[in-house]
Amino acid sequence: MTTSAVVLALAVFGACTVEAVEALTIVLASGTTRGWRSALEGAATATVVLTVLVAAVGVPLVRYVPIDVLRVVIGGLLLVLGLGWLRKAILRASGHKGLHDEDAIYAATVAKLSLDGSPAPKRDMVGFVVAFKGVLLEGTEVVLIVLSLGASDHRLGLAAAAAGAAALVVIIVGAMVARQLREVPENTLKLGVGVMLTSFGIFWTGEGAGVHWPGSDLAILVLIGGFALVTLIGIRWMRAVAPTPAAPAPTQLQGATQA
Repeated sequence: MTTSAVVLALAVFGACTVEAVEALTIVLASGTTRGWRSALEGAATATVVLTVLVAAVGVPLVRYVPIDVLRVVIGGLLLVLGLGWLRKAILRASGHKGLHDEDAIYAATVAKLSLDGSPAPKRDMVGFVVAFKGVLLEGTEVVLIVLSLGASDHRLGLAAAAAGAAALVVIIVGAMVARQLREVPENTLKLGVGVMLTSFGIFWTGEGAGVHWPGSDLAILVLIGGFALVTLIGIRWMRAVAPTPAAPAPTQLQGATQA
């Protein structure tokens, strides 16, 4: 595999791991509170919808849109996604934003679902809708990342495989720990994924615009190293200079749908 293919697979795997952790937390809360049948059916239905979306949008993109146009447009999209992830990760790492806490999200989801009455004996629509919505919302960002990274480099199959592998790993870990996924270094993953998405965005926007990168695909590693260095400097600077809010609250339920 080339350098770009390896980095692409790692970027997709990292991003999808983060989103899968958030989606699984909601499904687990729904299952333990409202019943596993409804939660699993909701999650499965959302997964089917997302799979159809990838097939319906991704294949035409790869086949019919000129590669340079695709790279410029999707490079811009990756920059928006990557810089958004990077901004939040820097704020969290420097203490200016609460860490994304899956335990808090789980507890908040359980508390909210417990207020909606007793679950139905066979199929509970509240549990179904909550699980469906959670997987669909988190999965939509996965679809954007898979389509963006896969279509830009004509490696949609590789991107989809990396996303599937991430989902499988998270499901296995979730089954082993039964409830929480606190062992997954989610905030660190978000920082790394933000760096990689931003680097890919600049690389493909430049390629689509006719830039000839020194070293070809190896330039991606240089961009990643450069953004990682700037990010670490930014975190240290914010810790040393910018005032830190007192005891920032951890991310609550609404944070479950945010990267």
